[in-house]
Amino acid sequence: MNRRQFLASSSSAIVAATLREWPALAQGRQPRPVTKFQDLRGGTGIFTGQGGTIGWLVTLDGAVVIDSQFPATAQACVEGLNERSRRGIHVLLNTHHHADHTAGNKTFRPAVKFIVAHANSAEWQRSSAAEAKTETDQTYPDQTFTNVWELKIGKEKVVAKYFGFGHTSGDVVISFEAANVVHMGDLMFNRLHPFIDRPAGASIANWITALERVPREHNADTIYIFGHSKDGLGPTGSRADLARFRDYLTAVLDYTRKQMAAGKSREQIASIDALPGFEEYASPAPPRISLTSVLTSAYDELDER
Repeated sequence: MNRRQFLASSSSAIVAATLREWPALAQGRQPRPVTKFQDLRGGTGIFTGQGGTIGWLVTLDGAVVIDSQFPATAQACVEGLNERSRRGIHVLLNTHHHADHTAGNKTFRPAVKFIVAHANSAEWQRSSAAEAKTETDQTYPDQTFTNVWELKIGKEKVVAKYFGFGHTSGDVVISFEAANVVHMGDLMFNRLHPFIDRPAGASIANWITALERVPREHNADTIYIFGHSKDGLGPTGSRADLARFRDYLTAVLDYTRKQMAAGKSREQIASIDALPGFEEYASPAPPRISLTSVLTSAYDELDER
C-alpha cells in the first residue's frame, strides 16, 4: 500500500466507523444523549446533542434547520422545532456530508419539504455510505448547488455559500442575514484539532483562505456557530475565534514546511505533543482527531506540491 492509498484508507476508516454507529443510535441501544435548545437572536438558535452543532431559524412562514446530527438526537430536534414553528420545518440544509451532520436526515425527512447541500457534499455522502454499507440509513439531498443558494422566508434571507475546498471539498457556510448569524459547519473547530478529510478533497491552504474571506463578508457583531468546540467552550463565538483557528492552521503548515526543509521525516514531524503557541488545542475524549493526524495531513498536502 502506497502513501496515498494509506491516507485514503485511514481517513475513510474514521468516516466509516462513524457511519457504522448509526444503527445502534437509531435503535436506542446507546444512552440517549442530553439535548439542548438555545436561542441566539432574530429567531435563530442552536441545538446541541450528539454530533455537529445544529443551527435553526423560526419564522412565521416556517423553520429552517442546518445539519441533522444522528437519529437519536434528530428526533428531539424535530419535535422541539415543531413546537416552536406553527408552520413546521420548511428546509434542512447540510453543511457537508459527514455522518455527525447528515445521519439524522432520515429522521428529518418526513418533517421537511426538501433537503439542500452542495453538489460535492451529496456525492461524498453517497460514496461514503456505499463504502460503509449504510445506504438504507441514508436520506440524500433533494436539491444541490455549486456556488450560492438563497431562500427568502419570513423577514429572513438564508444564504448558503461555497468557499472552495477546506475541511472537505463540499463544505458551505450558511448565513441568516437579518439576524447576522453565520453557521460555519466543520470549517470551524474551536480549540480542537480538526478532522482534515483529504480523500474527500480537504485543503488546509484553502481552508485558511476561507477563514479569512468569511469575516470580510460580515461585521464585528456577527455571531458564528461552530461545528465543534472544545469541552467547556460554547459552540458559538466571534470573528476572533475564526482568526485564532486560521492562525492555528497557518502554524500547522508553517511548522510542517520548516521541518520538511530541515530534512525531518513524516513520522518525526507528526510526533510532537503540542503545536508551539497553540497548546490549548486538544482532542475530544475519547480522542479521535490528534495533532499527529493533523500534521500528517499537512505533510502530505505539502509533499504533493
